[in-house]
Amino acid sequence: MFKPRLPTLNVQLLNVRKASLRKLFAPGSKSVAEMVAQEREKANREHPSAASLMYAPMERRVDFILFRSHFVSSIYMARQVIRTGNVTVNGEKVKIPSFSVADGDVVQIDPSAVCTLEGKASDAMTFKARPFMQPWMFIPDYLEVNYNTCSTVFLREPITRPNRTEIPSPFPPQVHSLAYEFYVNKSRSYH
Repeated sequence: MFKPRLPTLNVQLLNVRKASLRKLFAPGSKSVAEMVAQEREKANREHPSAASLMYAPMERRVDFILFRSHFVSSIYMARQVIRTGNVTVNGEKVKIPSFSVADGDVVQIDPSAVCTLEGKASDAMTFKARPFMQPWMFIPDYLEVNYNTCSTVFLREPITRPNRTEIPSPFPPQVHSLAYEFYVNKSRSYH
């Protein structure tokens, strides 16, 4: 009985290469440089570079978490609240603003220290944003905030997604990439 012989993988790859080379060098086709530039532009448009996550480790700090959760009106206020002993991480008091949390850690603040809540602690308290907080009035996807218990769960580190990053900023991800490149080049000049 005769079995037809199937082409080997090398022959199949050779056929694919021939077809792509024909397409590449066909009359009226784009130059290789134009195609590479177009692919790079498409990749940048779809997904920001990892350099835009330059500040992602700072989002693990307790002072940043309190600010992003809208329990305080500024980073400086968050540092003051932490130093006075009004913040706990997983039930233990923390007095160091730069303390880094792990994924799944619970950060809790004493309700009397929250400047964005109005009313008495025994009654129902209402959230009142300060006018200067407007550019930051959103909660990132990597935080889960509960205003009833004045607590936040840090779910994970920020990541990049198509057309955006999760780093809260009024600037686009390209600006973060430029900042990263600036500091990398600056550090190279010192060596």
